[in-house]
Amino acid sequence: MNLLLKANHFFTFEAIREATEEQLIEVQDVGVIVAKHVASFFSEAHNVEVIDALLACGIHWAAIEQKDENEPQPLAGKTVVLTGTLSQMPRNDAKAALQALGAKVTGSVSAKTDLLIAGEAAGSKLAKAQELGIDILDEEGMIALLKR
Repeated sequence: MNLLLKANHFFTFEAIREATEEQLIEVQDVGVIVAKHVASFFSEAHNVEVIDALLACGIHWAAIEQKDENEPQPLAGKTVVLTGTLSQMPRNDAKAALQALGAKVTGSVSAKTDLLIAGEAAGSKLAKAQELGIDILDEEGMIALLKR
């Protein structure tokens, strides 16, 4: 499960910890089975004890800032795939930045993919995107997109 995406839905660790199965299912890409497992995890006394002990030791998860509803999201509704090696930023940072612009970042290319970001040594995903006529950006193009 992509924890950043899920955290962006709830904004705080406490909110995730207290979420019901029904609330968890509302999160993009979380289904009944995952929601049941997450809720079950947080309902186990031993898990709660360990989490409370970690929190007491100073471990914390910083709250995530809620986005301004009026802030433009140029990639809203777009599906983006990252492939190859990125040299200018870690993949998780690139993924988070794309998601902040409204993109849904997935791991596989399909006819539903809108954009492929191709780093160095991009392989079969790049070839498939080319076959499907999907828009392709290199890492420089992605960084320019993120700066807009």
